[in-house]
Amino acid sequence: MVTRNKKPELLIPASSLEVLKVAVLYGADAVYIGGEMYGLRAKAKNFSREDMAEGIRFAHAHGKKVYVTANITAHNRDLSGVAEYFRELSCLDVAEDGTPIRPDALIISDPGVFELAKEHAPEIERHISTQANNVNYGTYLFWQRMGATRVVSARELSLEEIKEIRQNIPEDLEIETFIHGAMCISYSGRCLLSNYFTGRDANLGACTHPCRWKYYLMEENRPGEYLPVFENERGTYIFNSKDLCMIEYIPEIVDAGIDSLKVEGRMKTALYVAAVARTYRKAIDDFFEGIEVYTENLPYYREEIAKCTYRQFTTGFFFDKPKTDAQIYDNNVYVKEYTYLGIVGAVTEDGYAIIEQRNKFAVGDTVEIMKKNGENEAAVVLALKDEEGNEMENCPHPQQKVYVKLSALPEEFDLLRQKAE
Repeated sequence: MVTRNKKPELLIPASSLEVLKVAVLYGADAVYIGGEMYGLRAKAKNFSREDMAEGIRFAHAHGKKVYVTANITAHNRDLSGVAEYFRELSCLDVAEDGTPIRPDALIISDPGVFELAKEHAPEIERHISTQANNVNYGTYLFWQRMGATRVVSARELSLEEIKEIRQNIPEDLEIETFIHGAMCISYSGRCLLSNYFTGRDANLGACTHPCRWKYYLMEENRPGEYLPVFENERGTYIFNSKDLCMIEYIPEIVDAGIDSLKVEGRMKTALYVAAVARTYRKAIDDFFEGIEVYTENLPYYREEIAKCTYRQFTTGFFFDKPKTDAQIYDNNVYVKEYTYLGIVGAVTEDGYAIIEQRNKFAVGDTVEIMKKNGENEAAVVLALKDEEGNEMENCPHPQQKVYVKLSALPEEFDLLRQKAE
């Protein structure tokens, strides 16, 4: 058993109320979400006030926490709205026992926004976003003096640097670190490419991801002559980063003294969230049961994490500053081993699973039932019906509510997926 370090929190993203519930049920200790304004994922579905209150109520009923992002770099025009937003968050609703329903913490990068949170929502803890470029223990100590309880480390830090920060800050100041998901090519995600090319500011939540575009060089004395930097059959992707994946390094992460392990992906599907949450949950729990249990199950972690949609994997900056080709990948193609079909919303008395279908499948197909406990069960689609009870051979319309009869009986909140061809 591990005794020298406490078990870290597993912090999972959610783009909607449905995904929040999936994250909670599939292993998250805490979930981070965005409201309809002032977060850095404006294109995500995000949460209305009503959905946010319901999501917090659901998470708290399961003993989990919810953090709300408010990590824009605010302009003058934003400040009055931010203040009003924080006043709303301080009491979204009232529980049956009369206590206010509110987030457990706010994730903030801008000092002015931080001060507004202190003034207008003093009851809510304040965490400092990675966008604030937190690379040394002096910065951590500064933010603690200002009233922060947690600081998110910059993605450019190695585990040794994080370990040194841990040794130089008080035990009650928490360190949160990204351990899985997409990486940004700009320093801690502070990028101006989107604003420059399209007028949509990444630091205000409207990034168009121009780092994923195809680029060429052009020498000033030879206009119109395009020089490839590095090219394969799909083009040149000099700004792209591989996806971070630390599933094989839980012992090193725990040893560094990190309090919260954060997964990127507030625009990802429920399938991605469930697969990542479930896999990291098992890896963390296995390690704290014993290093031999964790080591024995490494093949399972690798197999399950590869069932998510991802680019190529990297360990980022954790073990050394990346060499030339260690982090940059040479195409923009996602690896997609499984297709997301839907979440089981309920099961009828006659054994039909009700789902909101996300991708096409048909009678006779073999699908996989993904369960919260880590198990996967193969099943054949025996029958399909629409809401009116009409039988169907397949379901080609995304977001159509369908009734699915499977050869194995699923449960509510099981996910259905299908191996990609």
